[in-house]
Amino acid sequence: MGLIRENGYAATTVDDICEAAGLTKGSFFHHFESKEDLALAAADHFAEMAESLFSAAPYHAPADPRDRVLGYLGFRAAILQGDLARYTCLLGTMVQETYDSHPAIRRACERHISAHAAEVARDIALAKEKYASDAEWDPQSLALFTQAVLQGSFVLAKAKHGPKVAAECIGHLRRYVEMLLTIPNSEGTHS
Repeated sequence: MGLIRENGYAATTVDDICEAAGLTKGSFFHHFESKEDLALAAADHFAEMAESLFSAAPYHAPADPRDRVLGYLGFRAAILQGDLARYTCLLGTMVQETYDSHPAIRRACERHISAHAAEVARDIALAKEKYASDAEWDPQSLALFTQAVLQGSFVLAKAKHGPKVAAECIGHLRRYVEMLLTIPNSEGTHS
């Protein structure tokens, strides 16, 4: 996972993987038929790790779903720490490179990104019901939009070689979501 997150799928060779893992090519091919099979396993493993991280995150604690949605965005900003490869998304990295050349990898990345967005959409739907029930936007679409902004912010972080731009993008996303889910003021109008 680390090599692909650092170098990309195409630039990561089986030799690189074997060297980093301290394995022979024979050992590699005992476990995986191809580099693509390894990438599929890495996508599944990354998604499991992400699910574990996000399911234990503190943004789930508030009773108000709006606070949970905004807390999720705050959590995403808070984990922009360390090396780029540590906080960027393996799934986004791989799908950018392989969407046309490796359909199985594209499908795996889409499945995992969409599953994560569906988790976010649950709280968005509850917040929409409470704060914007008449709005015409769809919670699932907004959840996918959050993922698009996050993935795009990771691309910019790579281009600028640091997390500052990603944190700024997440800040803009948060302000946008706050506008969609405005809290009524004391007169009953939304502010």
